[in-house]
Amino acid sequence: MGIPEPGLDLHDWESQFASIEPDLRDDPEQALPELADLVRQALEERGYERQDPVELEGEEREIVDSYRAARETADRVDAAEEVDPGDVADAINSLRAVFDTLVVELSPP
Repeated sequence: MGIPEPGLDLHDWESQFASIEPDLRDDPEQALPELADLVRQALEERGYERQDPVELEGEEREIVDSYRAARETADRVDAAEEVDPGDVADAINSLRAVFDTLVVELSPP
C-alpha cells in the first residue's frame, strides 16, 4: 500500500465537505458532528497530533486547539445536550477555518 497522494485527499475532503455544506445551512446542529469527523480525518491524514497538546508548537497548536474546542461542542450535540446556537455557529466557523487551512496546505503553489 503506497502513500496517498495529497491531491486525492484534497478531492475526497472537498467532496465530503460539499455533501455536508447544505446541512450546515439547513440544520447546523445536526451537521456539526459530521463536519467535526471530516476535519478529524483530515488532521489525522495530514499527521497532526491531536492527543498531546504539549508536543505541539506555533500554528500547528492553534489548528489543533481550534479543532479540539469545536469537537467539544460537537460531542455535546452528539450527546443531545442543550447547546447554544451561537456555540454551534462558533464551532462550525472554527472547523471551516481548520479545514480551509488544511486545504491550502495541499493546494499547488
